[in-house]
Amino acid sequence: MVRALLVVDVQNDFCEGGALAVTGGGAVAAAISAHLAIERYEHVAATRDYHIDPGEHFAAEPDFVTSWPVHCVAGTPGAGFHPELDIAPIGAVFSKGQYSHGYSGFEGTGLAAWLRARSVDEVHIAGLATDHCVRATALDAAREGFPATVLLGLCAGVSEQTVADALEQLRAAGVRVG
Repeated sequence: MVRALLVVDVQNDFCEGGALAVTGGGAVAAAISAHLAIERYEHVAATRDYHIDPGEHFAAEPDFVTSWPVHCVAGTPGAGFHPELDIAPIGAVFSKGQYSHGYSGFEGTGLAAWLRARSVDEVHIAGLATDHCVRATALDAAREGFPATVLLGLCAGVSEQTVADALEQLRAAGVRVG
C-alpha cells in the first residue's frame, strides 16, 4: 500500500490573523507537523490557494458561499504556508485557483497525475477548511479513484453546521472520516 498525505491550504490567510481565518488554523498547522514527525507516508503533497485573478471568487461584499474577501493572493505573505507547518516533508506543492475558485486540490493542478505516477493507493487529507477545500479535495480524490480518509483531528472548519454538512456529504461519497 502506497499512502500519501495531502496537506490542504494551511496558509497564513486561513489561520488566525489572516484575511479569511479559520479558528484553530495555527493549531492545525502544528498538529500536522507533529503527525508527520511520527507517521510515515511514502509521499506528502500540499495544496495552496494562489489567486491571481479569480473573478467573482473575490467580492467587496462577499456572501461566504461562492464569494469571499480577498485572500491568498499569489506572492503575498497571506499565500505563504503557516510557520508552524513543517514543509520539509512536502515533496510537491500544487497551486490552485489562480483564475478560478479553486476549491479542490485536484482542480487544474496535475495532482491526480502526480499521485498516479507514484503509484499511490490511498490518500489521507488534512488541512483547512474542513467544510470547503478539504471537502472538495476529498470528494475529488474519491472521484479520481483514490480511497480517501479525512483526518478530522488535523483539520479545522468554518462552522459546526457547515462541517457537519460536509462530513455527511463525504461519508455519502464513500470518503472515510477519522
